[in-house]
Amino acid sequence: MVDNSTSQVIHLDHVRKQYGSFTAVEDANFTIGRGEFFAMLGPSGCGKTTTLKMIAGFEQPTSGSVFLEGVDVSTVPPYKRNVNTVFQQYALFPHMSVADNIAFGPRSKKLSESEVKKRVGDMLDVVRLAEFADRRPSQLSGGQQQRVALARALVNYPSALLLDEPLAALDLKLREAMQIELKRIQREVEITFVFVTHDQGEALTMSDRIAVMSQGVVEQIGTPVDIYKKPESLFVAGFIGSANLLPSTVSQFDAAGGTVVLNGGGTVTVGRDNVASDVTWATGEEVTIMLRPEHLHVTVERPAGDALQAEVTDVVFQGSAVRLVLQLDNGTEVTAIVGGDADLPFLRPGAAVWLSWLATSPYVLDGWPDLAGATTTNLESIEAAL
Repeated sequence: MVDNSTSQVIHLDHVRKQYGSFTAVEDANFTIGRGEFFAMLGPSGCGKTTTLKMIAGFEQPTSGSVFLEGVDVSTVPPYKRNVNTVFQQYALFPHMSVADNIAFGPRSKKLSESEVKKRVGDMLDVVRLAEFADRRPSQLSGGQQQRVALARALVNYPSALLLDEPLAALDLKLREAMQIELKRIQREVEITFVFVTHDQGEALTMSDRIAVMSQGVVEQIGTPVDIYKKPESLFVAGFIGSANLLPSTVSQFDAAGGTVVLNGGGTVTVGRDNVASDVTWATGEEVTIMLRPEHLHVTVERPAGDALQAEVTDVVFQGSAVRLVLQLDNGTEVTAIVGGDADLPFLRPGAAVWLSWLATSPYVLDGWPDLAGATTTNLESIEAAL
């Protein structure tokens, strides 16, 4: 992991971007380290691409400053910034070979042909396309074309490579393979990658750190583990992965943790480490309990400790796992994940079961969610988020 305190490449200093009365980005204030894979994640219209364009120079901030390698480049045109951008459309030159596409940048800088040849060869090795050097883009697969675009963008060794949803056009299996390949390339060239995506899986798979954005605001920046396990807001909790968000009221809370009462009935014990901040809630305050589906244990008999009774409404076999949709006694819909090889014949629609969890699983956030229960079963809320 890069030490961002001593090695920064990009710094956004309280950047704001406004179009008329519409604010696309509000007070973006963060640093991206040297050699870091940094993702900007969020739903469409959250401001992530606008932020990327301000780093690239295609947009200028309404206020605030963009620094590259410690220099304010807020008004510097894109072609004078030492960054390159890869878009969804790779824009390869169809009449040129793979090698000539990659060589375009060094030749534009009028480097010697021997240096051009060396750089092209090095990049072809990095993206594993040396045997395709003489082919045209039309003779390549989508994944191969993307690697050519990456090589062309990296061959001049920019301070940072900016990627605007470059995997969006690929089918699922190729996209998953390219996530691993893209991270391998980034580690090998040791250049800062800034990656824009609305796909949580992509961000979690590849990133050293993630900035989660919503409505122009950076909600949270952290490692994939921190973002997933310790979200700082209800939006982050619901947007990252699948979560069950249960409105609750504080019964008692102090320095050691406490208990909350779910709106639908039932008590949940929470440790101090499982809170979204260092606040201490007063009795009666509104909070939300987050329980990840993979943390729920499903049994027929009531277990010891905290537990909720539910009815199975749907069973979805997904190969390595079985996804259960369940309804609590108060009608709230939740989801649970059990292993695909589990022998649980009682898991069928209409079955009455108990849901329990480890003491370290419940996580508490301020306030109540707009929609109680599972974040991945309500079509309207998912469409609104995306």
